[in-house]
Amino acid sequence: MGIIKLKKQVRFTAVPSVELNPTALESLFKLEKALVLKQYSDSSIQVYKKMFSVFLGKFMNRNLKEVTKEDIEGFVYELIKKSKISESYQNQLINAIKAYYEHALKMPREYYDIQRPKKSVSIPNVLSKKEVLNIIQSPENIKHKAILHTIYGSGLRISELLNLRIADVHSDDGYLFIKDSKGKKDRKTILPEQLVLLLRTYYKAYKPSYWLFEGQTGCKYSTSSIRSIFRKAVKDTNSNPWATVHTLRHSFATHCIENNINIRHLQNMLGHGSPKTTEIYTKTIEINNKTIISPLDSLLKNNTLHG
Repeated sequence: MGIIKLKKQVRFTAVPSVELNPTALESLFKLEKALVLKQYSDSSIQVYKKMFSVFLGKFMNRNLKEVTKEDIEGFVYELIKKSKISESYQNQLINAIKAYYEHALKMPREYYDIQRPKKSVSIPNVLSKKEVLNIIQSPENIKHKAILHTIYGSGLRISELLNLRIADVHSDDGYLFIKDSKGKKDRKTILPEQLVLLLRTYYKAYKPSYWLFEGQTGCKYSTSSIRSIFRKAVKDTNSNPWATVHTLRHSFATHCIENNINIRHLQNMLGHGSPKTTEIYTKTIEINNKTIISPLDSLLKNNTLHG
């Protein structure tokens, strides 16, 4: 057996929070107002505000128009060294700073020429087809079952499922219409025949009025409820504990590639702006002698036939 090397775990230190003064709070409001006018999503605005608050904690006693690019780079470098912030954290922080200067203060883009961290390439976590089947079939509640089937069957993000209207289900034409998905783009994705049958059963039982999946008061279903449904299904089926609801979307994409679905069609169904984003799933397909024939097997099998 070879030597196994354990990679040293990097410990992240919490970035200290600072109570903002009235001037800083005014700057935070300016950023929020600018992002609302730019039609950023509520979740994105919250992330930008959180990140910009970290920046304000350092510079709130200065005139922000006079903060230089070198000041900002030094600030980010300090967080990298002291708090060991992740690449994702760095990018979110820089995006928030850029958004403030560009959208709120209307300063020129050249001001934001900040060195970005190189984004690491990671392979999405994917469930086997058997695991997916066990998970989505696990709930006894028909609504819960329909929710998990829809996320996997059509490759949806949680937000896209929550925003589905009854009118978005085009059962005759076999597609779901996804309005204002990530990047404010509309798109169509596949509506499986088996999902249509399940949704009809669900609809007769619950009779939603506007949203396809509604809470008890008739408003949209909640993100936390969907995550709770998924976690219970994973636990009840003893499936991969690292899986999240988004893993169903990753699994949908991977299984489509394994079924030889055209990468361009998959890109459109997932709503990716670039085929490079979709091509990451080619690295997640199951590699074994059942999915791929080795040249060795071909050579020896042909030699046996002709021998």
